[in-house]
Amino acid sequence: MRTVNLKIQDVAFGGKGVARDNGKAIFVPFTIDGEAILAEVVREKKQFAEAEVVEIREPSPHRVTAPCPYFGRCGGCAYQHIEYAHQVEIKWRQVRDLLQRIGKIAEPPMRPIIPSPKAYGYRNRITVHAQDGVVGFFRRESNRLIDIEGCPISTEAVNAELKRLRQSAPRDGHYTLRGSEGARIFAQTNDDVADMLRKLVVEMVPADQDLLIDAYCGAGFFAKALLEKFERVIGIDWDRFAIEEARKDATSKENYVAGNVDEELERFHSVLENRRSLTVIVDPPATGLTSVARQAIIDLAPTILIYVSCNPATLARDLKDLTQRFKLESVTPLDMFPQTAEIEAVAQLQA
Repeated sequence: MRTVNLKIQDVAFGGKGVARDNGKAIFVPFTIDGEAILAEVVREKKQFAEAEVVEIREPSPHRVTAPCPYFGRCGGCAYQHIEYAHQVEIKWRQVRDLLQRIGKIAEPPMRPIIPSPKAYGYRNRITVHAQDGVVGFFRRESNRLIDIEGCPISTEAVNAELKRLRQSAPRDGHYTLRGSEGARIFAQTNDDVADMLRKLVVEMVPADQDLLIDAYCGAGFFAKALLEKFERVIGIDWDRFAIEEARKDATSKENYVAGNVDEELERFHSVLENRRSLTVIVDPPATGLTSVARQAIIDLAPTILIYVSCNPATLARDLKDLTQRFKLESVTPLDMFPQTAEIEAVAQLQA
């Protein structure tokens, strides 16, 4: 193993600081742009290397003491050593840089990032694992567990559930702990930012619209908030339990379809006629849109396209195709997951 003196130039998407040694990029976790460090190279690749901090020689003014005793060992959080205001600055830059590098968008129309009102105590659910008497999360870059008594980024109710689980001596397996009762379907983990996300999407759509197609709609998180603006609403999701939940209080203008999103989007192209206007919202998983879905959206030719993403790298990839047909009006990052490397973003496009 070799040691090197490094100057951290930036923090890459994923959470690791980036430095250069003789032109080669070196990625170092738990560092901050501007810091001078001594690091030990632990993996050497042809194009880049990975290293671990030996000593912080010139700390950033944004460096803080992490409140979590498991930070650095647990694989969940990446940024507890960075003051929160600087975390959101880093995430804003990461979204912009990915849009430029992957999406080939020279000047992305970036809006300010929307921070979380709570930097800690915001997660309304977690999934923990039990094995051989250990209850907790996976260690960083490992499939071994670290025993966790409490998680500072989770709500008090979730931590109370974790305490009860630990006291019950659970059998080996995976356990999803929730802070409130409700349908066991996908929902955002940060209630405050989820509300701001929904409000943002609603504000992007003008009144008096004809048809909304909400793809990956879940239980109708966006669709139901937009009912007053549309004459008809169609929601699509593969999760039949989420669709059943959406149908429970559906009005006559709502139609929720359980099925393959790609196939349904293709089908709607041939059956939707005499529409005055069309808005499409997509909120895909982290893998983003398939090439089939991207082409189906292009064929549908909506007047308004709103792309909600939990992975700005796949968002950038998809926008590279979609901006050949639509104009990118704005990109708004949201910090749904403080202390972690995850980023939410909303792209607004027009025909």
